[in-house]
Amino acid sequence: MDESTDALLSVLAPRLELLRALAEHQHVTRAAESLGVPQPTVTRWVAELGRKLGAPLVTRQGRGIRLTRAGQLLAEAATEALAALEGGCRRAAEEVDPERGLVALGFLHVFGRSLVPDLLRRFRAEHPGIRFSLAQGAHEVVLGKLLRGELDLVLSAAPPSGWPDRLHRTPIQDQPVVAVLPERHRLAGRPEIGIAELAEDEFVQLEPGFGLRLITDELCAAAGFTPKIAFEGQEIETLRGLVSAGLGVALLPPADRLPPPGVVELELTPRLRRTVELAWPAGQRLPPAVRAFRAFVLRDQE
Repeated sequence: MDESTDALLSVLAPRLELLRALAEHQHVTRAAESLGVPQPTVTRWVAELGRKLGAPLVTRQGRGIRLTRAGQLLAEAATEALAALEGGCRRAAEEVDPERGLVALGFLHVFGRSLVPDLLRRFRAEHPGIRFSLAQGAHEVVLGKLLRGELDLVLSAAPPSGWPDRLHRTPIQDQPVVAVLPERHRLAGRPEIGIAELAEDEFVQLEPGFGLRLITDELCAAAGFTPKIAFEGQEIETLRGLVSAGLGVALLPPADRLPPPGVVELELTPRLRRTVELAWPAGQRLPPAVRAFRAFVLRDQE
């Protein structure tokens, strides 16, 4: 956050910040340090909130504290309220100076190699004052952050079943998905294969929650089988390495350059492509900096 947003929050949200800090640190001194206030002030605030509630917010636990059930409920509400308040303060500050705004962007790990850096490089050439907060993770992880208001935009790829209705989204690009096999696989010499021909193979897959995992599971189900999973991981290049070691087959986007040694990539029949989409919350007015980046991405893909 920039100085204008911080200044607004310091006036509007000190008690909310206190509850969030107590839930995070489970320690009065560390919570006070994170807020930049004296420990006696935090202790006084906690006692005051407890008196107004009519029940204590914390109990002692060793050298730290533990939130009571009532305290935990208030902390959860405070975290949700702060997300909305931080967004509102940011939007207000950016209305005054939109070219010094912040864009909170989430995306899949694989997009961090070329897609996102290229977009940011070219956008920042036009808007050098706009800053970015970046979050990488599985489709479900970044989507959850978007729905909770922690992110403004998300770049991800998943089948239609993987997107909730309360989002706007637009396709950015299509990426092919191919069968990735060990070079000594029985089908490695073929120009293309059908997914059903891999029904007896062991698969190496991304963990549940990744868009490509959803795509693979749905494709295999449509072909009449459930893939036998030998290994699960979080990085596509790790999966390629497992295939190279002969530990299974995978459905992945093609390698950026040549496949690594020990790996062959075959076209699937029918052809399979995944759609990279940009998503944002429906019915919510985005800050000017976020609108500028969204417009840039959409213009870039025309």
